[in-house]
Amino acid sequence: MLRLTEVKLPLDHPDSALEAAILARLGIAPADLVAYRVFRRAYDARKPAHIFLIYTLDVEVRDEPSVLERHRGARHIGPTPDMSYRFVTQARPGENRRPIVIGTGPCGLFAGLVLAQMGFRPIILERGKSVRERTQDTWALWRQGRLDPESNVQFGEGGAGTFSDGKLYSQIKDPRYLGRKVLEEFVRAGAPQEIVYVSKPHIGTFRLVKMVENLRATMLALGAEIRFQSKVEEVLIDTDASGRRQVRGVRLADGSVLASEHVVLAIGHSARDTFQMLYDQGVYIEAKPFSIGVRIEHPQALIDQARFGRFAGHPLLGAADYKLVYHAKNGRTAYSFCMCPGGQVVAATSELGRVVTNGMSQYSRAERNANSGLVVDVSPETDFPGHPLAGIDFQRHWEALAFAAGGGTYRAPAQRVGDFLAGRPSTALGSVLPSYQPGIALTDLATCLPDFVVATLREALPVFGRQIRGYDMADALMTGVETRTSSPVRIKRHADRLESVNTHGLYPAGEGAGYAGGILSAGVDGIKVAEAVALAMNGLPPLPPCRKAD
Repeated sequence: MLRLTEVKLPLDHPDSALEAAILARLGIAPADLVAYRVFRRAYDARKPAHIFLIYTLDVEVRDEPSVLERHRGARHIGPTPDMSYRFVTQARPGENRRPIVIGTGPCGLFAGLVLAQMGFRPIILERGKSVRERTQDTWALWRQGRLDPESNVQFGEGGAGTFSDGKLYSQIKDPRYLGRKVLEEFVRAGAPQEIVYVSKPHIGTFRLVKMVENLRATMLALGAEIRFQSKVEEVLIDTDASGRRQVRGVRLADGSVLASEHVVLAIGHSARDTFQMLYDQGVYIEAKPFSIGVRIEHPQALIDQARFGRFAGHPLLGAADYKLVYHAKNGRTAYSFCMCPGGQVVAATSELGRVVTNGMSQYSRAERNANSGLVVDVSPETDFPGHPLAGIDFQRHWEALAFAAGGGTYRAPAQRVGDFLAGRPSTALGSVLPSYQPGIALTDLATCLPDFVVATLREALPVFGRQIRGYDMADALMTGVETRTSSPVRIKRHADRLESVNTHGLYPAGEGAGYAGGILSAGVDGIKVAEAVALAMNGLPPLPPCRKAD
Protein backbone atom coordinates (compact mmCIF):
# COMPACT_ATOMS: atom_id res chain seq x y z
CA MET A 1 0.00 0.00 0.00
CA LEU A 2 1.28 3.45 -0.92
CA ARG A 3 0.52 6.73 0.82
CA LEU A 4 0.08 9.86 -1.27
CA THR A 5 0.02 13.19 0.52
CA GLU A 6 -0.87 16.74 -0.55
CA VAL A 7 -3.22 15.73 -3.35
CA LYS A 8 -4.89 19.08 -4.04
CA LEU A 9 -8.22 19.42 -5.89
CA PRO A 10 -10.85 22.17 -6.22
CA LEU A 11 -13.63 22.11 -3.63
CA ASP A 12 -16.32 21.05 -6.11
CA HIS A 13 -14.29 18.50 -8.03
CA PRO A 14 -16.12 15.50 -9.56
CA ASP A 15 -15.56 12.05 -8.05
CA SER A 16 -13.54 11.02 -11.07
CA ALA A 17 -10.96 13.74 -10.39
CA LEU A 18 -9.53 11.89 -7.39
CA GLU A 19 -8.71 8.78 -9.39
CA ALA A 20 -7.30 10.90 -12.20
CA ALA A 21 -5.05 12.73 -9.73
CA ILE A 22 -3.73 9.39 -8.40
CA LEU A 23 -2.92 8.14 -11.89
CA ALA A 24 -1.18 11.40 -12.75
CA ARG A 25 0.83 11.53 -9.52
CA LEU A 26 2.05 7.93 -9.87
CA GLY A 27 2.31 7.90 -13.65
CA ILE A 28 0.41 4.62 -13.99
CA ALA A 29 -2.34 3.34 -16.28
CA PRO A 30 -5.91 2.90 -14.99
CA ALA A 31 -5.49 -0.88 -15.09
CA ASP A 32 -2.61 -0.65 -12.61
CA LEU A 33 -4.74 1.06 -9.93
CA VAL A 34 -6.33 -1.65 -7.75
CA ALA A 35 -8.03 0.42 -5.04
CA TYR A 36 -7.69 3.53 -2.89
CA ARG A 37 -9.19 5.06 0.22
CA VAL A 38 -9.13 8.50 1.77
CA PHE A 39 -6.92 8.57 4.86
CA ARG A 40 -7.40 12.29 5.51
CA ARG A 41 -9.30 15.16 3.95
CA ALA A 42 -8.57 18.77 4.83
CA TYR A 43 -9.26 22.08 3.16
CA ASP A 44 -7.18 25.11 2.28
CA ALA A 45 -9.28 28.26 2.75
CA ARG A 46 -6.47 30.80 2.92
CA LYS A 47 -7.90 32.39 -0.22
CA PRO A 48 -11.71 32.24 0.10
CA ALA A 49 -12.17 32.84 -3.62
CA HIS A 50 -10.32 29.59 -4.38
CA ILE A 51 -10.82 26.89 -1.73
CA PHE A 52 -9.16 23.54 -2.26
CA LEU A 53 -9.50 20.11 -0.70
CA ILE A 54 -6.23 18.48 0.36
CA TYR A 55 -6.20 14.68 0.42
CA THR A 56 -3.96 12.06 1.93
CA LEU A 57 -4.68 8.75 0.17
CA ASP A 58 -3.75 5.11 0.70
CA VAL A 59 -3.43 3.47 -2.68
CA GLU A 60 -3.08 -0.15 -3.79
CA VAL A 61 -1.36 -0.67 -7.13
CA ARG A 62 -0.03 -3.51 -9.21
CA ASP A 63 3.71 -4.06 -8.93
CA GLU A 64 4.14 -1.74 -5.95
CA PRO A 65 7.95 -2.24 -5.71
CA SER A 66 8.54 -0.88 -9.21
CA VAL A 67 6.24 2.11 -8.61
CA LEU A 68 8.08 2.92 -5.38
CA GLU A 69 11.43 2.56 -7.14
CA ARG A 70 10.38 5.02 -9.86
CA HIS A 71 9.41 7.55 -7.22
CA ARG A 72 12.28 6.99 -4.81
CA GLY A 73 12.92 10.22 -2.90
CA ALA A 74 9.60 11.76 -3.90
CA ARG A 75 8.35 14.01 -1.11
CA HIS A 76 4.68 12.99 -1.22
CA ILE A 77 4.85 9.30 -2.19
CA GLY A 78 5.91 6.48 0.12
CA PRO A 79 4.83 3.25 1.81
CA THR A 80 1.75 3.47 4.02
CA PRO A 81 2.95 3.32 7.64
CA ASP A 82 1.67 0.61 9.96
CA MET A 83 -0.63 2.52 12.33
CA SER A 84 -2.17 -0.46 14.07
CA TYR A 85 -2.10 -0.44 17.86
CA ARG A 86 -0.28 -3.24 19.70
CA PHE A 87 -0.63 -3.86 23.41
CA VAL A 88 2.66 -3.59 25.27
CA THR A 89 1.85 -6.56 27.52
CA GLN A 90 -1.03 -8.63 28.92
CA ALA A 91 -1.99 -9.49 32.47
CA ARG A 92 -0.44 -12.74 33.60
CA PRO A 93 -2.73 -15.69 34.31
CA GLY A 94 -4.14 -15.54 37.82
CA GLU A 95 -3.31 -11.84 38.28
CA ASN A 96 -5.55 -10.61 41.07
CA ARG A 97 -4.01 -7.22 41.78
CA ARG A 98 -6.16 -4.42 40.39
CA PRO A 99 -5.00 -0.93 39.41
CA ILE A 100 -7.20 2.03 40.35
CA VAL A 101 -8.10 4.82 37.95
CA ILE A 102 -9.46 8.03 39.48
CA GLY A 103 -11.65 9.98 37.04
CA THR A 104 -13.73 9.15 33.97
CA GLY A 105 -12.88 12.01 31.64
CA PRO A 106 -11.20 11.12 28.33
CA CYS A 107 -7.91 10.33 30.05
CA GLY A 108 -9.46 8.10 32.72
CA LEU A 109 -11.74 6.38 30.22
CA PHE A 110 -8.85 5.41 27.94
CA ALA A 111 -6.58 4.46 30.82
CA GLY A 112 -9.35 2.20 32.10
CA LEU A 113 -10.21 0.86 28.66
CA VAL A 114 -6.66 -0.11 27.72
CA LEU A 115 -5.97 -1.64 31.13
CA ALA A 116 -9.16 -3.67 30.75
CA GLN A 117 -8.20 -4.72 27.23
CA MET A 118 -4.87 -5.95 28.59
CA GLY A 119 -6.70 -8.01 31.23
CA PHE A 120 -5.89 -6.00 34.39
CA ARG A 121 -9.54 -5.45 35.46
CA PRO A 122 -9.15 -1.87 36.73
CA ILE A 123 -11.33 -0.29 39.41
CA ILE A 124 -12.46 3.09 38.06
CA LEU A 125 -13.64 5.74 40.53
CA GLU A 126 -15.71 8.80 39.63
CA ARG A 127 -16.73 11.47 42.15
CA GLY A 128 -19.68 12.49 39.97
CA LYS A 129 -22.59 10.61 38.46
CA SER A 130 -23.11 8.54 35.33
CA VAL A 131 -23.34 10.58 32.16
CA ARG A 132 -27.16 10.53 31.88
CA GLU A 133 -27.71 11.56 35.50
CA ARG A 134 -24.97 14.13 35.21
CA THR A 135 -26.61 15.63 32.12
CA GLN A 136 -29.81 16.22 34.10
CA ASP A 137 -27.84 17.95 36.87
CA THR A 138 -26.04 20.12 34.33
CA TRP A 139 -29.34 21.18 32.78
CA ALA A 140 -30.57 22.08 36.27
CA LEU A 141 -27.83 24.71 36.44
CA TRP A 142 -28.44 25.95 32.92
CA ARG A 143 -32.22 26.11 33.18
CA GLN A 144 -32.86 26.74 36.87
CA GLY A 145 -29.63 28.17 38.27
CA ARG A 146 -29.21 25.18 40.61
CA LEU A 147 -25.66 23.83 40.98
CA ASP A 148 -24.62 20.39 42.23
CA PRO A 149 -20.91 20.78 43.12
CA GLU A 150 -20.29 17.06 42.51
CA SER A 151 -22.25 16.68 39.26
CA ASN A 152 -21.84 19.38 36.63
CA VAL A 153 -19.91 20.33 33.50
CA GLN A 154 -16.60 19.53 35.22
CA PHE A 155 -17.44 16.44 37.30
CA GLY A 156 -19.08 13.22 36.17
CA GLU A 157 -18.71 10.45 33.63
CA GLY A 158 -17.15 11.73 30.41
CA GLY A 159 -15.38 14.68 31.99
CA ALA A 160 -15.50 18.31 30.89
CA GLY A 161 -15.14 17.29 27.24
CA THR A 162 -18.66 15.85 27.22
CA PHE A 163 -20.08 19.38 27.29
CA SER A 164 -17.89 20.88 24.61
CA ASP A 165 -17.61 20.93 20.86
CA GLY A 166 -16.25 17.38 20.95
CA LYS A 167 -13.11 18.34 19.03
CA LEU A 168 -10.91 15.37 18.24
CA TYR A 169 -7.74 16.96 16.96
CA SER A 170 -4.55 17.99 18.66
CA GLN A 171 -1.07 19.36 18.03
CA ILE A 172 0.70 16.74 20.14
CA LYS A 173 3.54 14.65 18.71
CA ASP A 174 2.18 11.15 18.18
CA PRO A 175 4.93 8.88 16.79
CA ARG A 176 3.08 5.72 17.86
CA TYR A 177 -0.24 6.81 16.33
CA LEU A 178 -2.06 6.53 19.65
CA GLY A 179 -4.47 9.20 18.47
CA ARG A 180 -5.60 6.76 15.81
CA LYS A 181 -6.36 4.23 18.54
CA VAL A 182 -8.51 6.85 20.32
CA LEU A 183 -10.44 7.67 17.13
CA GLU A 184 -11.01 4.03 16.24
CA GLU A 185 -12.32 3.26 19.73
CA PHE A 186 -14.68 6.22 19.43
CA VAL A 187 -15.98 4.87 16.11
CA ARG A 188 -16.54 1.45 17.71
CA ALA A 189 -18.46 3.26 20.45
CA GLY A 190 -20.75 4.96 17.96
CA ALA A 191 -18.95 8.00 16.55
CA PRO A 192 -19.37 8.70 12.82
CA GLN A 193 -16.75 6.99 10.64
CA GLU A 194 -15.68 10.34 9.20
CA ILE A 195 -13.77 11.28 12.36
CA VAL A 196 -10.89 9.04 11.28
CA TYR A 197 -10.29 10.94 8.04
CA VAL A 198 -11.50 14.55 8.23
CA SER A 199 -8.80 16.99 9.31
CA LYS A 200 -10.76 18.60 12.18
CA PRO A 201 -13.11 15.91 13.47
CA HIS A 202 -15.72 16.67 16.09
CA ILE A 203 -18.65 14.83 17.62
CA GLY A 204 -20.80 17.15 19.73
CA THR A 205 -22.36 16.67 23.15
CA PHE A 206 -25.39 14.48 22.39
CA ARG A 207 -23.33 11.89 20.52
CA LEU A 208 -20.62 11.93 23.16
CA VAL A 209 -23.13 10.94 25.82
CA LYS A 210 -24.03 7.69 24.05
CA MET A 211 -20.41 6.96 23.16
CA VAL A 212 -19.34 7.31 26.80
CA GLU A 213 -22.03 4.83 27.80
CA ASN A 214 -20.81 2.38 25.15
CA LEU A 215 -17.20 2.72 26.32
CA ARG A 216 -18.39 1.98 29.86
CA ALA A 217 -20.20 -1.16 28.67
CA THR A 218 -17.06 -2.34 26.89
CA MET A 219 -14.94 -1.94 30.00
CA LEU A 220 -17.47 -3.70 32.21
CA ALA A 221 -17.59 -6.64 29.77
CA LEU A 222 -13.79 -6.89 30.05
CA GLY A 223 -13.88 -7.15 33.84
CA ALA A 224 -13.47 -3.53 34.89
CA GLU A 225 -15.42 -2.14 37.85
CA ILE A 226 -16.79 1.40 37.70
CA ARG A 227 -18.03 3.21 40.81
CA PHE A 228 -19.85 6.53 40.57
CA GLN A 229 -20.29 9.04 43.40
CA SER A 230 -17.06 7.64 44.84
CA LYS A 231 -14.93 10.63 45.73
CA VAL A 232 -11.35 9.91 46.77
CA GLU A 233 -10.61 11.72 50.04
CA GLU A 234 -7.11 10.39 50.56
CA VAL A 235 -4.39 8.58 48.64
CA LEU A 236 -2.76 6.15 51.08
CA ILE A 237 1.02 6.48 51.01
CA ASP A 238 3.67 4.62 53.03
CA THR A 239 7.13 6.05 53.58
CA ASP A 240 9.99 3.67 54.46
CA ALA A 241 13.13 4.42 56.47
CA SER A 242 14.97 5.61 53.38
CA GLY A 243 12.22 8.11 52.54
CA ARG A 244 10.82 6.12 49.61
CA ARG A 245 7.11 6.84 49.23
CA GLN A 246 4.82 4.10 47.90
CA VAL A 247 1.09 4.24 47.15
CA ARG A 248 -0.94 1.59 49.00
CA GLY A 249 -4.47 2.50 47.99
CA VAL A 250 -7.18 5.11 48.43
CA ARG A 251 -9.77 6.07 51.03
CA LEU A 252 -13.16 7.15 49.75
CA ALA A 253 -15.53 9.75 51.17
CA ASP A 254 -17.71 7.01 52.66
CA GLY A 255 -14.73 5.74 54.67
CA SER A 256 -14.09 2.60 52.63
CA VAL A 257 -10.54 1.73 51.61
CA LEU A 258 -9.39 0.16 48.34
CA ALA A 259 -5.91 -1.36 48.28
CA SER A 260 -3.68 -0.94 45.24
CA GLU A 261 -0.05 -0.10 44.53
CA HIS A 262 -0.88 1.41 41.14
CA VAL A 263 -3.17 4.46 41.12
CA VAL A 264 -3.85 6.62 38.05
CA LEU A 265 -4.76 10.27 38.73
CA ALA A 266 -6.98 11.38 35.84
CA ILE A 267 -8.82 14.01 37.88
CA GLY A 268 -9.29 16.86 35.38
CA HIS A 269 -8.32 20.51 35.65
CA SER A 270 -11.03 21.52 38.15
CA ALA A 271 -10.50 19.02 40.99
CA ARG A 272 -9.26 21.77 43.28
CA ASP A 273 -9.97 19.94 46.53
CA THR A 274 -8.06 16.90 45.25
CA PHE A 275 -5.09 19.08 44.31
CA GLN A 276 -5.10 20.40 47.89
CA MET A 277 -5.31 16.87 49.33
CA LEU A 278 -2.37 15.69 47.21
CA TYR A 279 -0.31 18.74 48.16
CA ASP A 280 -1.07 18.18 51.85
CA GLN A 281 0.14 14.58 51.47
CA GLY A 282 3.45 15.69 50.04
CA VAL A 283 2.89 14.75 46.38
CA TYR A 284 5.10 17.03 44.29
CA ILE A 285 3.00 19.72 42.60
CA GLU A 286 4.13 22.88 40.86
CA ALA A 287 2.22 25.89 39.53
CA LYS A 288 1.91 26.22 35.76
CA PRO A 289 0.69 28.90 33.34
CA PHE A 290 -2.88 29.04 32.05
CA SER A 291 -5.09 31.78 30.59
CA ILE A 292 -8.09 33.88 31.56
CA GLY A 293 -10.60 35.90 29.58
CA VAL A 294 -14.12 35.71 28.16
CA ARG A 295 -16.25 33.90 25.59
CA ILE A 296 -17.02 36.02 22.53
CA GLU A 297 -20.04 35.47 20.26
CA HIS A 298 -20.59 36.49 16.65
CA PRO A 299 -23.19 35.52 14.05
CA GLN A 300 -21.96 32.26 12.56
CA ALA A 301 -22.87 33.63 9.12
CA LEU A 302 -20.33 36.43 9.59
CA ILE A 303 -17.54 33.95 10.35
CA ASP A 304 -18.58 31.71 7.44
CA GLN A 305 -18.50 34.62 5.01
CA ALA A 306 -15.15 35.90 6.27
CA ARG A 307 -13.50 32.48 6.08
CA PHE A 308 -15.18 30.91 3.05
CA GLY A 309 -16.48 33.78 0.91
CA ARG A 310 -18.76 32.52 -1.86
CA PHE A 311 -18.36 28.96 -0.57
CA ALA A 312 -20.00 29.76 2.78
CA GLY A 313 -22.51 27.05 3.61
CA HIS A 314 -20.84 24.39 1.45
CA PRO A 315 -21.64 20.96 2.97
CA LEU A 316 -18.03 19.76 2.87
CA LEU A 317 -16.87 22.83 4.78
CA GLY A 318 -19.61 23.08 7.40
CA ALA A 319 -19.59 25.93 9.90
CA ALA A 320 -16.33 27.88 9.77
CA ASP A 321 -13.90 28.07 12.64
CA TYR A 322 -10.94 30.35 13.26
CA LYS A 323 -7.72 30.64 15.20
CA LEU A 324 -6.36 34.03 16.24
CA VAL A 325 -3.22 35.12 18.12
CA TYR A 326 -1.95 38.59 19.01
CA HIS A 327 1.17 39.63 20.94
CA ALA A 328 0.39 42.85 22.77
CA LYS A 329 2.70 45.73 23.64
CA ASN A 330 2.55 44.81 27.35
CA GLY A 331 4.18 41.44 26.61
CA ARG A 332 0.95 39.47 26.99
CA THR A 333 -0.59 37.23 24.33
CA ALA A 334 -4.29 37.23 23.45
CA TYR A 335 -5.64 34.27 21.54
CA SER A 336 -8.79 32.39 20.64
CA PHE A 337 -9.38 29.20 22.57
CA CYS A 338 -11.76 26.25 22.15
CA MET A 339 -13.63 27.84 19.25
CA CYS A 340 -17.14 26.39 18.87
CA PRO A 341 -18.78 26.97 15.46
CA GLY A 342 -22.57 27.07 15.54
CA GLY A 343 -22.68 26.47 19.27
CA GLN A 344 -23.49 28.10 22.57
CA VAL A 345 -21.82 29.52 25.65
CA VAL A 346 -22.50 27.43 28.74
CA ALA A 347 -22.23 27.70 32.52
CA ALA A 348 -19.26 25.58 33.59
CA THR A 349 -18.67 26.30 37.26
CA SER A 350 -18.10 23.50 39.75
CA GLU A 351 -18.11 25.60 42.91
CA LEU A 352 -20.89 27.49 44.66
CA GLY A 353 -20.84 31.27 44.35
CA ARG A 354 -18.67 31.40 41.23
CA VAL A 355 -19.31 31.90 37.52
CA VAL A 356 -17.27 30.11 34.84
CA THR A 357 -18.02 30.05 31.11
CA ASN A 358 -17.18 27.52 28.42
CA GLY A 359 -18.37 26.72 24.90
CA MET A 360 -20.08 23.69 23.39
CA SER A 361 -21.87 22.67 20.23
CA GLN A 362 -23.72 19.72 18.78
CA TYR A 363 -22.55 17.59 15.87
CA SER A 364 -24.60 19.68 13.42
CA ARG A 365 -23.05 22.97 14.58
CA ALA A 366 -26.31 24.56 13.48
CA GLU A 367 -26.89 27.24 16.14
CA ARG A 368 -26.90 30.87 14.97
CA ASN A 369 -23.82 32.04 16.94
CA ALA A 370 -20.16 31.18 16.76
CA ASN A 371 -18.37 31.41 20.09
CA SER A 372 -14.80 31.14 21.24
CA GLY A 373 -12.73 31.76 24.28
CA LEU A 374 -10.81 35.02 23.95
CA VAL A 375 -8.14 34.75 26.59
CA VAL A 376 -4.83 36.17 27.80
CA ASP A 377 -1.91 34.25 29.25
CA VAL A 378 -1.10 34.33 32.96
CA SER A 379 1.99 32.94 34.64
CA PRO A 380 2.99 31.88 38.17
CA GLU A 381 6.09 34.07 38.20
CA THR A 382 4.19 37.26 37.36
CA ASP A 383 0.58 36.80 38.44
CA PHE A 384 0.35 34.30 41.31
CA PRO A 385 3.81 33.68 42.77
CA GLY A 386 4.71 32.02 46.02
CA HIS A 387 2.72 28.79 46.26
CA PRO A 388 2.07 25.78 43.98
CA LEU A 389 -1.70 26.17 44.42
CA ALA A 390 -1.83 29.96 44.09
CA GLY A 391 -3.25 29.71 40.58
CA ILE A 392 -6.41 28.15 42.06
CA ASP A 393 -6.88 31.16 44.35
CA PHE A 394 -6.30 33.44 41.35
CA GLN A 395 -9.03 31.65 39.38
CA ARG A 396 -11.44 31.69 42.31
CA HIS A 397 -10.99 35.42 42.85
CA TRP A 398 -12.13 36.35 39.35
CA GLU A 399 -14.87 33.72 39.28
CA ALA A 400 -16.34 35.15 42.50
CA LEU A 401 -16.24 38.68 41.06
CA ALA A 402 -18.02 37.39 37.94
CA PHE A 403 -20.69 35.79 40.14
CA ALA A 404 -21.24 39.13 41.89
CA ALA A 405 -21.24 41.08 38.61
CA GLY A 406 -23.86 38.68 37.23
CA GLY A 407 -26.19 39.34 40.14
CA GLY A 408 -25.39 36.35 42.35
CA THR A 409 -27.69 33.88 40.59
CA TYR A 410 -25.24 32.16 38.18
CA ARG A 411 -26.14 34.61 35.47
CA ALA A 412 -22.94 35.69 33.73
CA PRO A 413 -21.66 39.24 33.28
CA ALA A 414 -21.68 40.31 29.63
CA GLN A 415 -20.80 43.34 27.52
CA ARG A 416 -21.02 44.36 23.88
CA VAL A 417 -17.64 44.68 22.18
CA GLY A 418 -18.30 48.30 21.23
CA ASP A 419 -18.93 49.21 24.85
CA PHE A 420 -15.93 47.19 26.04
CA LEU A 421 -13.64 49.04 23.64
CA ALA A 422 -15.12 52.38 24.71
CA GLY A 423 -14.77 51.58 28.42
CA ARG A 424 -18.45 51.94 29.29
CA PRO A 425 -20.93 49.41 30.73
CA SER A 426 -23.44 47.86 28.36
CA THR A 427 -27.09 48.68 28.98
CA ALA A 428 -28.74 47.02 25.97
CA LEU A 429 -28.08 44.16 23.58
CA GLY A 430 -27.50 44.65 19.89
CA SER A 431 -28.00 42.25 17.02
CA VAL A 432 -26.08 39.38 18.67
CA LEU A 433 -28.29 37.63 21.20
CA PRO A 434 -26.64 35.69 24.05
CA SER A 435 -26.73 31.91 24.07
CA TYR A 436 -25.57 31.56 27.69
CA GLN A 437 -27.88 29.86 30.14
CA PRO A 438 -29.11 30.59 32.82
CA GLY A 439 -28.86 34.12 31.43
CA ILE A 440 -26.62 37.19 31.38
CA ALA A 441 -26.39 40.52 33.20
CA LEU A 442 -25.15 43.43 31.09
CA THR A 443 -22.35 45.25 32.88
CA ASP A 444 -18.71 46.29 32.55
CA LEU A 445 -16.43 43.24 32.29
CA ALA A 446 -13.52 45.31 33.58
CA THR A 447 -14.99 44.74 37.07
CA CYS A 448 -14.27 41.01 36.93
CA LEU A 449 -11.10 40.72 34.83
CA PRO A 450 -7.51 41.67 35.65
CA ASP A 451 -6.50 45.09 34.30
CA PHE A 452 -3.84 43.56 32.06
CA VAL A 453 -6.43 41.24 30.48
CA VAL A 454 -8.73 44.19 29.76
CA ALA A 455 -5.87 46.20 28.24
CA THR A 456 -4.64 43.28 26.14
CA LEU A 457 -8.10 42.44 24.75
CA ARG A 458 -8.79 46.09 23.92
CA GLU A 459 -5.56 46.18 21.94
CA ALA A 460 -6.16 42.81 20.26
CA LEU A 461 -9.79 43.16 19.14
CA PRO A 462 -9.22 45.78 16.39
CA VAL A 463 -6.32 43.69 15.07
CA PHE A 464 -8.54 40.61 14.94
CA GLY A 465 -11.15 42.74 13.18
CA ARG A 466 -8.68 43.31 10.36
CA GLN A 467 -7.96 39.59 10.12
CA ILE A 468 -11.64 38.55 10.20
CA ARG A 469 -13.81 41.36 8.93
CA GLY A 470 -16.47 42.18 11.51
CA TYR A 471 -14.76 40.43 14.41
CA ASP A 472 -14.65 43.66 16.39
CA MET A 473 -18.22 44.60 15.44
CA ALA A 474 -19.89 46.71 18.11
CA ASP A 475 -22.71 44.20 18.67
CA ALA A 476 -20.50 41.14 19.21
CA LEU A 477 -21.04 39.91 22.76
CA MET A 478 -18.45 39.04 25.40
CA THR A 479 -19.45 36.88 28.38
CA GLY A 480 -17.23 36.30 31.41
CA VAL A 481 -15.30 34.71 32.81
CA GLU A 482 -13.29 31.96 31.08
CA THR A 483 -10.81 30.67 33.67
CA ARG A 484 -10.58 26.90 33.17
CA THR A 485 -8.51 26.94 29.96
CA SER A 486 -6.10 24.42 31.45
CA SER A 487 -4.93 23.11 34.79
CA PRO A 488 -3.32 25.69 37.09
CA VAL A 489 -0.92 22.99 38.35
CA ARG A 490 1.35 20.25 37.09
CA ILE A 491 1.71 17.05 39.11
CA LYS A 492 5.18 16.32 37.89
CA ARG A 493 6.08 12.79 36.75
CA HIS A 494 9.06 10.87 35.41
CA ALA A 495 9.44 11.02 31.63
CA ASP A 496 9.74 7.24 31.19
CA ARG A 497 7.90 5.53 34.07
CA LEU A 498 5.18 8.23 34.15
CA GLU A 499 5.02 7.93 37.94
CA SER A 500 4.98 10.92 40.26
CA VAL A 501 8.53 12.16 40.73
CA ASN A 502 8.33 11.54 44.48
CA THR A 503 5.61 8.92 44.97
CA HIS A 504 5.96 5.42 43.52
CA GLY A 505 2.81 3.87 42.10
CA LEU A 506 1.03 7.22 41.61
CA TYR A 507 0.52 8.07 37.94
CA PRO A 508 -0.53 11.69 37.25
CA ALA A 509 -2.28 11.82 33.88
CA GLY A 510 -4.21 13.98 31.49
CA GLU A 511 -5.24 17.60 31.61
CA GLY A 512 -5.55 17.89 35.39
CA ALA A 513 -1.95 16.78 35.87
CA GLY A 514 -0.76 19.22 33.23
CA TYR A 515 0.01 16.67 30.51
CA ALA A 516 -2.83 17.14 28.01
CA GLY A 517 -5.25 19.69 26.62
CA GLY A 518 -8.44 18.49 24.98
CA ILE A 519 -10.20 15.20 24.36
CA LEU A 520 -7.73 13.62 21.95
CA SER A 521 -4.51 14.46 23.79
CA ALA A 522 -6.09 13.42 27.11
CA GLY A 523 -7.12 10.07 25.61
CA VAL A 524 -3.61 9.55 24.25
CA ASP A 525 -2.09 10.32 27.64
CA GLY A 526 -4.49 7.85 29.25
CA ILE A 527 -3.22 5.13 26.93
CA LYS A 528 0.43 5.97 27.73
CA VAL A 529 -0.20 5.84 31.46
CA ALA A 530 -2.16 2.56 31.16
CA GLU A 531 0.83 1.06 29.35
CA ALA A 532 3.21 2.31 32.05
CA VAL A 533 1.04 0.78 34.77
CA ALA A 534 0.75 -2.55 32.94
CA LEU A 535 4.51 -2.80 32.37
CA ALA A 536 5.22 -1.96 36.01
CA MET A 537 2.71 -4.55 37.26
CA ASN A 538 4.41 -7.20 35.12
CA GLY A 539 7.88 -6.17 36.28
CA LEU A 540 8.89 -4.99 32.79
CA PRO A 541 10.95 -1.90 31.93
CA PRO A 542 9.08 1.20 30.72
CA LEU A 543 8.87 2.10 27.06
CA PRO A 544 11.55 4.55 25.96
CA PRO A 545 9.96 7.99 25.46
CA CYS A 546 8.59 8.54 21.93
CA ARG A 547 9.45 5.03 20.76
CA LYS A 548 7.06 2.63 19.04
CA ALA A 549 6.27 -0.60 20.90
CA ASP A 550 7.30 -3.86 19.22
